Amino acid sequence: MTTDRWFQGPLRSPLGRRLLAAFLFVALSSVAVLTAAALVGTAQGLTSAQQSDRRQAAARTAEAAAVAYERAGGWAGADLSAASATAGAAGARLIVQDTDDQMVWPGRGMGPGMSGMHATATAAVIEAPVVLAGGQTVGSVRLAFTTTATAGRAVAWSWVLAAAAVALLTALVAAGYVTRRLTRPLHALTGAARRFAAGEPGARAGTGGPGELGELATAFDTMADDLVRADQVRRSLAADVAHELRTPLAALQAGLEELRDGLRAADTERLAALHDQTLRLGRVVQDLADLSAAESAALSLRRTDADLAEIARTALAAHQAPLDAAGLHTDTDLPAALPVHADPDRLHQAVTNLLANTARYCHPGDHVTISGHRDGGLAVLEIADTGPGIPADELPHVFQRLWRGAHTRSVAGSGIGLAVVRELVTAHGGTVTAASPTGGGTTITIQLPLTGEGWADR
Repeated sequence: MTTDRWFQGPLRSPLGRRLLAAFLFVALSSVAVLTAAALVGTAQGLTSAQQSDRRQAAARTAEAAAVAYERAGGWAGADLSAASATAGAAGARLIVQDTDDQMVWPGRGMGPGMSGMHATATAAVIEAPVVLAGGQTVGSVRLAFTTTATAGRAVAWSWVLAAAAVALLTALVAAGYVTRRLTRPLHALTGAARRFAAGEPGARAGTGGPGELGELATAFDTMADDLVRADQVRRSLAADVAHELRTPLAALQAGLEELRDGLRAADTERLAALHDQTLRLGRVVQDLADLSAAESAALSLRRTDADLAEIARTALAAHQAPLDAAGLHTDTDLPAALPVHADPDRLHQAVTNLLANTARYCHPGDHVTISGHRDGGLAVLEIADTGPGIPADELPHVFQRLWRGAHTRSVAGSGIGLAVVRELVTAHGGTVTAASPTGGGTTITIQLPLTGEGWADR
């Protein structure tokens, strides 16, 4: 991939350009600071090393001068050529002075342009005392250095600048990569959002990203799936409601037209049939109203300290007649109390819906058992029956609105009762589940948070 293609994506968006500019600014600033620090440090290091070498050269030259002094018995006949050679090897001109600061060695063997004191005026001078073996100081040597570590500095500069160039190039590539990694999922997410808003329900970001950007893309895709699913549910709801209302309305319309045209007499039997259709319409409308109320239950709950076991007993007593009419046998296994902080009327409605469902779908002779217990910090209420049960493939859908299993569609009902139960229990911070073993029977379990232990003895 060429550099132009590498940066084409990030440079297309304002955010990409800003990110790239920010990364490059940080990289350039870092490289500049590090380069300056490296050059200053290198220069100081070279200067320190040079000074140490010069001091050592001055000490060696002073030792050579001391040897020459001892051999000659004084400065007058001393042969300082060895000391001068030592100084010359270090790139310096030698000047020897006695204790009276009189110049003893004017510097034989000096190169052109390095004679006299004028040369020492502009040179770096290192001085060392000439000390004999007995510790007597007989003079001093001065090394005038005119050479510098220019070559060393040039090498250091070349390496530092080369390293800075490599670091800058690396930073440029890294900035482009990071910017591309950050902007590509944002571009995909923006495009998917625009397509979804334009009416393309299948539009998804479908891309991962680093950290929170990947989570954002996943959250958007999940949200889109939920919206599509909700739209499908709304469409299904409209179709199911229309279907539920169409049948009794058609029957009412046909019956009223027969009465209007005189095709049927307005006898008690015919009026009763029309009345049954109005009742069916009323049930569908009431179920829809209950579902709407249940969905907003969290906003309208009147919570108080209540006893879930007592609510279950009251609901069973109120619904005992329909259960008896259906030929069902009822049993209870409830504790003395199951304290919850809840709206008693809403929980009564939820239990009543479950009992009504049981009466509707169980067969005569089946048993219904209402039991309760505590499980840790939860109050558990179970309504179990020995009816036909629910197929395993239908269990995940039983609490969906207007959903009815294949084997229950012949039974009158709107498929809203269990959806109301779920909304009411969820509004109280609880859960409701359904289980049905292979051999038949259904158990609906409601779990709600327990309140304080002050109810334990009630």
